[in-house]
Amino acid sequence: MPETRAKVAEVDPVWSHICEEARAAVREEPILGGLFHTGILHHPTLERALAYRFSLKLASGEMSEQILREIADEAYANDPYLGEAARADIVAVHDRDPACHRFLQPLMFFKGYQAVQAYRIGHWLWTHGRRDLAYFVQMRVSEVFGVDIHPNARIGKGVMIDHAHSVVIGETAVVGDNVSMLHSVTLGGTGKEEGDRHPKIGDGVLIGAGAKVLGNIRVGNCSRIAAGSVVLHDVPPCKTVAGVPARIVGDAGCDQPALKMDQVIDE
Repeated sequence: MPETRAKVAEVDPVWSHICEEARAAVREEPILGGLFHTGILHHPTLERALAYRFSLKLASGEMSEQILREIADEAYANDPYLGEAARADIVAVHDRDPACHRFLQPLMFFKGYQAVQAYRIGHWLWTHGRRDLAYFVQMRVSEVFGVDIHPNARIGKGVMIDHAHSVVIGETAVVGDNVSMLHSVTLGGTGKEEGDRHPKIGDGVLIGAGAKVLGNIRVGNCSRIAAGSVVLHDVPPCKTVAGVPARIVGDAGCDQPALKMDQVIDE
């Protein structure tokens, strides 16, 4: 068994770390043994654990756990990017969220992480022409997690959505890699226009709580949007915007604002 674990750790250090944390958690709190065994230790890979959690959380009287599990297993088996993104997202949450002390926390307890992974399966369904199923996933993610992400939206990897309540991401929105956003963020349209109508968020962007980014505008790489701002126009790279409507108030303050998570604007 130790030799097997060593091989897993070498090939998949994130999953190995999660399993070690789960074993330690069971020793510390035996009453949670069933939770950690069924959620983590029973599964050979992170993908299988994610598929289990997806089916457990989104099942309803309209769609059974078994069917949802089969859908998720199919998605993970056919698209390795889903597992790659899931690992990058776990690392992102662990590194950026001061409330996250273990790698297992996003997988087991954080609805922002779980909502994004469920969205990724919905997006896979959408891109494979299974749009009604994708809409069902979107509906259930909204009902269960309070996060509404259209399955056609494109979201990169290494994404953290902290707290996540009331986050809305529209149909033609694009979110780059290594983006951090907080609760009540909206990436929306400006009215009843159709077509490409939602924001394009660059890599490394930090979006503060309650910010609204509206319309087919571009937010440049490594920029920073202050909490409560309403952004209606393009944002250049490496700048900070704030206000209603938002205006440039300075530089981003560092090379990677989404990683540093510094939301204080120097006067």
